[in-house]
Amino acid sequence: MNDTIRNRKSSALRLRPRRAVLLKAKRAKLADARVWEDIDLVYRTLVATLYNFVPTSGHPGGSISSGRIAETLVFDTLAYDYAKPADPANDLLCYAAGHKAMGLYSLWALRNECARIARPGLLPDLARQIRLEDLLGFRRNPTQPTPLFKSLKAKCLDGHPTPATPFVPVATGASGVGLPAAIGLALATLDTYGPKAPAIHALEGEGGMTPGRVHEALAAAATMGISNLTLHVDWNQASIDSERVTAEGDQPGDYVQWDPMELCLLHDWNVVEVADGKDFRLVHEAQRLAAGIGNGQPTAIVYRTVKGWQYGIEGRKSHGAGHPFCCEAFYGLHAPFEKRFKTKFPRFDGEKTPEHVEAVYHAHLMTVRKALETDGRLAQAVGARLQAGADRLKSLQRVPRPDAPQLKSFYDADLSPARPPQEVAFKPGQSTTLRQALGSSLSHLNKLTKGAFIGCAADLLESTSVSVLNEAFPKGFYHARNNPGSRLVAVGGICEDAMGAVMAGLASYGRHVGATSSYASFIAALEHVPARLHAIGQQARRGVDGGPYRTFIIINAHAGPKTGEDGPTHADPQSLQLLQNNFPEGTMITLTPWEPAEVWPLLIAGLQARPAVLSPFVTRPPETVPDRAALRLPPAEAAANGVYALRRGKGDRTVVLQGSGVAIAFVRDALPSIDREGLDVNIFYVASSELFDMLPAAEREQIFPERLMLQAMAITDFTLPTMWRWVRSNEGLARSLHAFRTGHYLGSGQGDRVLAEAGIDGPSQLKAVREWCQAKLPSPYAETKR
Repeated sequence: MNDTIRNRKSSALRLRPRRAVLLKAKRAKLADARVWEDIDLVYRTLVATLYNFVPTSGHPGGSISSGRIAETLVFDTLAYDYAKPADPANDLLCYAAGHKAMGLYSLWALRNECARIARPGLLPDLARQIRLEDLLGFRRNPTQPTPLFKSLKAKCLDGHPTPATPFVPVATGASGVGLPAAIGLALATLDTYGPKAPAIHALEGEGGMTPGRVHEALAAAATMGISNLTLHVDWNQASIDSERVTAEGDQPGDYVQWDPMELCLLHDWNVVEVADGKDFRLVHEAQRLAAGIGNGQPTAIVYRTVKGWQYGIEGRKSHGAGHPFCCEAFYGLHAPFEKRFKTKFPRFDGEKTPEHVEAVYHAHLMTVRKALETDGRLAQAVGARLQAGADRLKSLQRVPRPDAPQLKSFYDADLSPARPPQEVAFKPGQSTTLRQALGSSLSHLNKLTKGAFIGCAADLLESTSVSVLNEAFPKGFYHARNNPGSRLVAVGGICEDAMGAVMAGLASYGRHVGATSSYASFIAALEHVPARLHAIGQQARRGVDGGPYRTFIIINAHAGPKTGEDGPTHADPQSLQLLQNNFPEGTMITLTPWEPAEVWPLLIAGLQARPAVLSPFVTRPPETVPDRAALRLPPAEAAANGVYALRRGKGDRTVVLQGSGVAIAFVRDALPSIDREGLDVNIFYVASSELFDMLPAAEREQIFPERLMLQAMAITDFTLPTMWRWVRSNEGLARSLHAFRTGHYLGSGQGDRVLAEAGIDGPSQLKAVREWCQAKLPSPYAETKR
């Protein structure tokens, strides 16, 4: 550094005063230290066993480095009833670091085995247990053919945890999604219970804190005052590629130039430092300290750990790898267990067939079982701690606050797509926007449910009209202490990525519907990962409890070419293709209303169908509500079927429309001429592909006969692939009009000009329909007159 630079260095920049505090855990006496060491010994033995018998799978190092953190939480800190995994009053542990799944399953199986031996009355029903036998299902597919997997009915334990596993509230694994989902869970419990809300704990590593969505989420939690959330950071400094992920002391990080304590304190989180995460005394004291802070801010406990500690392989080499199968080093790891419990694990001998590997794997698990049964003391100690956790929960007497949201009121109400409430019963000639119609519809539902719909936007609350859902509630953003009645939350600013995960977590709790909103061009892509994980999680949970999916809403606002003034970066036709018919049936429903009166029927039909994710596409400009009766169009509630006919011809020639831009231009500029000229053509509008799919096959065929698809062309605001299911001929596809027909992204300008550039404006549509009606198609597409 030269003298000029040295003389210009500023010492004026300081972090402004924080509401949060920085604490350091000190060693406190631990009366039953031997019990905790035994718990960890069994846990580490199970982790090593899982990796050995499911080779090249899992992450032993991080599972071991986080073990003492999770063990203390599960057997000391959490207030929960082990017999009732679905009790909404339970404290929850969210494995944000989903790659630590083998640690989760090992700990869950250890807990269940101790309860079976010492406190069988605490066991949940069999479907909600993770037994030692279920570890045979780690990273196994349901089609696994090995005999013990089938005969013992081992559960399939996914490589990253999902709610198929008891006490796992959300699916995690995609880096950075777990923490914002945990924040959503914590928000849901705070809004339901108030000051007595269940505590939400999230376990993450420093590598999982590097994604941008985590920084967005950290800002959101502190800004909202989510004080019932504790983040437990397993700071082991090792990732797949690095041995120094973050900065530490005077050493720079390979990836980021902060350490987890600095990052969390910067975002106004309380921070508790644990200098040695291997020391149970420090771990216990840190968790007690965190529980007693009570300043209204979320808390992070940062534990300095060693990845792969006592596994024989440390650091990044233990991240996703371990010892070779049944090698001497593997058996050496079992020696402390064998010595402590006076037992011997079987050695593998013979041919390495799947059946033989499974048999020896099972024998190892049964060795653990027999050791715990013979010893008895450890199981009794763990059983007593499980009972203490249930007693703690009972003493807290958690009940929802009297004015808590009532989402059930929506599902119990006699709401109909055909009966819009007054605020969305639009009259012909009235001018409004689709986004306003959606906001007003959500507002009506919020009044009905006492605020069960919570909204957020990427600094676009007013612009996308999602703010309207809060019109009957306190103004401003939600804050747990200062403004708990508001139904609008701030998720880090312009942060579509974190918004999706937070609202998915909120919805997963089952008492709310979260709604995110931004430009379709951004939100469809940026929330695809949290939407997919939410759908995975909801399918997994339904497989256990049989309950319907829990919905969150992605509002794809300012959708399509009518946002043309912002240019091609914002007026994106590709967004629908990312979501429509791109998820397992029933998990995602897209809505594409073309005029304001269709919003209510589609929203109600979509919510009543109970998808995991509901994705309405709404445009920005004001529209004039059409006189559907005068235009001889079906009533707006016909949209709730997903597809309806604007016109039915005598023959099979067909036009399929989708998107507000093309539909308004078509009805205004093309349809009158089509009627005057007597063009014989069927005209359909696609309001929701997925709602149409939910109809019985006979009803679908009656609305839109499959034979018509052979003689169909499409006109859409979006991309051609979104219309492939409706257009079944190469000729029809070639003649279809879509936003990329000209082969390039469209320019800026008012919506009508952008439609004209794309060749999807009214006059271009009329020309294309005339030509389609006159075209002579090859014989396979011969017309059928009716």
